[in-house]
Amino acid sequence: MPDGHLAPKGINVAIVGVGNCASSLVQGIALYRDHDRNEHTGLMHWDLGGYRPGDIRVVAAWDIDRRKVGQDVGRAIFEKPNCTLTFCADVPETGAKVRMGKVLDGFAPHMADQPENRTFLKADLPEPDRDEVVRVLRETGTHVLMNYLPVGSQKATEFYAECALEAGVAFVNNIPVFIASDEAWARRFREAGVPIIGDDIKAQVGATIVHRVLTDLFAKRGVRLDRTYQLNTGGNTDFLNMWARDRVASKKISKTEAVQAVAGERLDWENIHVGPSDYVPWQNDNKVAFIRLEGTMFGGVPMHMELRLSVEDSPNSAGVAIDLIRCAKVARDRGLSGPIEAPAAFFCKHPPRQLRDDVAYQAVEDFIREG
Repeated sequence: MPDGHLAPKGINVAIVGVGNCASSLVQGIALYRDHDRNEHTGLMHWDLGGYRPGDIRVVAAWDIDRRKVGQDVGRAIFEKPNCTLTFCADVPETGAKVRMGKVLDGFAPHMADQPENRTFLKADLPEPDRDEVVRVLRETGTHVLMNYLPVGSQKATEFYAECALEAGVAFVNNIPVFIASDEAWARRFREAGVPIIGDDIKAQVGATIVHRVLTDLFAKRGVRLDRTYQLNTGGNTDFLNMWARDRVASKKISKTEAVQAVAGERLDWENIHVGPSDYVPWQNDNKVAFIRLEGTMFGGVPMHMELRLSVEDSPNSAGVAIDLIRCAKVARDRGLSGPIEAPAAFFCKHPPRQLRDDVAYQAVEDFIREG
């Protein structure tokens, strides 16, 4: 590294789901490994708990797409149907080959009817059982397991959470399947002595954090929020997967509760709509969010605010993922177990305990400094 930094230990990471988000994460690790500390745009801290981005190593990965299985992770991240921007084309091989994953409910039936370059092509290979995944986690010395399965993968997420528990590996749940925020699962992680951070990663400057900030602004300035919506469109496999409305129930809960948590008063269900809206193929990994807030000001005078946000969806979360990985490793180093509340409150949409963003920011700063 440019300044001769020696990490206390590296961070070995395993990834479940080598899609667009994993692509941006792996590209980011490669890019920032060679960056000077003065250029660390997108990261909360260059050094977090003694760890820098270049200290992260991908040591294992699972996917079900035949174009990715068997390839080194550094190559697999550029395979279809991934469509995020390439901001670091020179990703070195990681030495970790993508293994066949457990399918369960990770592959929605409607995905089989889509064009090949837009959907998953399921590999015709034996699926691993829990013992095999646990063995790989242990043999590779994995410290943190990152869950990037498609939205709606309840059973598949639970399968990998079980593997993390048995292997004693910290679990970061980036999707809206409720594990960290479910008390039964939280208890199991506490009892096993294993840290977990989740649920549902909150992007750097995404629709949820912007919607939360504006909702909090209304509350702090004495404006009554009467109605609000957030409509999102995108063209990646995440949006295509969410065409099946039965897969988005937890996503809507996660995003809606993130906004409700900072409102002055909770809105009735008919006055708030927050969630994925439609799939527009040509947008690829670009996500467009339309946010509207209607309120009542002094004297009962009405007002409304509208905003259009356009972001590249996966890079928008990758810096947050690097911070989550490092927080999970710091928690593991300190012998913490169960839900790690401060990072979850700041970095996730549906944490075990919702905090206002300024409070969550201070809480995670205090967490980092505790060591």
